[in-house]
Amino acid sequence: MEKELFELYKSYTSDELIPNYELITGSGSNRSYYRIVGKKNSYIGVKGESLPENHAFISLAKHFKKKGLPVPEVYTVSNDEQFYLQEDLGKTSLFDIIQKRNKNDFSLQDKDILLKTIRLLPHIQYEGAEGLDFSICYPVSEFDKKTVFWDLNYFKYCFLKLSSIDFSEVELEKEFEKLAHNLLKEDNDTFMYRDFQSRNVMIKNGNPYFIDFQGGRKGPVYYDVASFVWQAKANFSKEERKELIDSYLSELQKFKTIDSNSFYKQLNHFVLFRTLQVLGVYGFRGYYEKKRHFLESISFALNNLQELLLSELTEYPYLAHLSKKLIEKQEINTIQEYKESSLTVTIYSFSYKKGIPEDTSGNGGGFVFDCRSIHNPGKYDEYKQLTGLDAPVQQFLENDGEIKPFLEHIFALADASVKKYIERDFTHLMFSFGCTGGQHRSVYSAQKLAEYLHQKFGVKIELIHQEQGIQTMLKNKNN
Repeated sequence: MEKELFELYKSYTSDELIPNYELITGSGSNRSYYRIVGKKNSYIGVKGESLPENHAFISLAKHFKKKGLPVPEVYTVSNDEQFYLQEDLGKTSLFDIIQKRNKNDFSLQDKDILLKTIRLLPHIQYEGAEGLDFSICYPVSEFDKKTVFWDLNYFKYCFLKLSSIDFSEVELEKEFEKLAHNLLKEDNDTFMYRDFQSRNVMIKNGNPYFIDFQGGRKGPVYYDVASFVWQAKANFSKEERKELIDSYLSELQKFKTIDSNSFYKQLNHFVLFRTLQVLGVYGFRGYYEKKRHFLESISFALNNLQELLLSELTEYPYLAHLSKKLIEKQEINTIQEYKESSLTVTIYSFSYKKGIPEDTSGNGGGFVFDCRSIHNPGKYDEYKQLTGLDAPVQQFLENDGEIKPFLEHIFALADASVKKYIERDFTHLMFSFGCTGGQHRSVYSAQKLAEYLHQKFGVKIELIHQEQGIQTMLKNKNN
């Protein structure tokens, strides 16, 4: 855990005991999340690299909370707003509920949660906009033509070009202009969540709570409905989509008189726009960053795109032509480079006094790194009973300054090796970190490498702190 988060936790809780914590892995964020479990409560500790983005989230969360909207409470924030503690809403997201649906049917309880979620959306859009200073929004305060073309060009450069199909820039630009005009033809003063999808809805005591709204801005309500109802991997049926939209419209009538036919017609343009935008994300995260679950979503999104262009929005013939070519191109779903990896990475911490760990896979061992050149916390009384998993020891090592450059070189080497092992379909790779007692420096290093490789590649990690008798399995995120 980051030392600044540990200090923030201590100052907020006045708890001098070292808390348990775990890194919460994310899929597409530059923020680091930790679940911190103290003596009485648990918290989510956040480190965000972008200070303006952090400011947007913190400010919006406080504003929404005052409005009585179901969002996490922000408890305390560092002076520079890079670190903050927020309410822990548990481990169950709406995405988890959608993924476990049985034979395309939801249980009555799960259907109730789904409909509760969509009925809360108008409240965030209208009540959330009341008295909101939109200038705090990041990176822009309003949905306009400039931001429309940011997302359309994201689709063009991060999906179309990476998928290697031929297309006409001129014909594509004409339809982009037409789509932008249709999206912006209505005035609005509502809050557009922008990333309203099931991964950003947490379920606590049977009720939905909303997270990751820091990209929100002033904008049309249609965008969020399209994001939610047409999210690719939810794969809602036509009947389910209609039920969700009708539930939304029923609640929306409390804020504004709506003609449902007109709403559906305008919504279709936003479904098209949102589908193009998410394909851009899937292209970048999947084709470029090689994250499998984004690649798996592409076929769902393309099917949504083609169905829409052939049945509802025939005014975009060139996009319909491109969607047909994309679906026909087998590489989208079968590129061998991105096939599921069967690789297991085993990472040990050990004591040189007791010898280097044996490789039980039968492959003869792997990388072994000697941590004994690093300044040893074990020399000092206050650290002798602690390990490299404890925050004070981690603080000591990081503040001392020797271990970070040491690990940077190892991360680079591990990075290259894991990539090659995945490409060649190898099944096992081993790293071992040794120090004098196998307690401080080696434990810290093994833990950090495990977190790094799991976060970046999603492969199965077997982490063994030999002298501590601790064995942890980080599952393959792509299964």
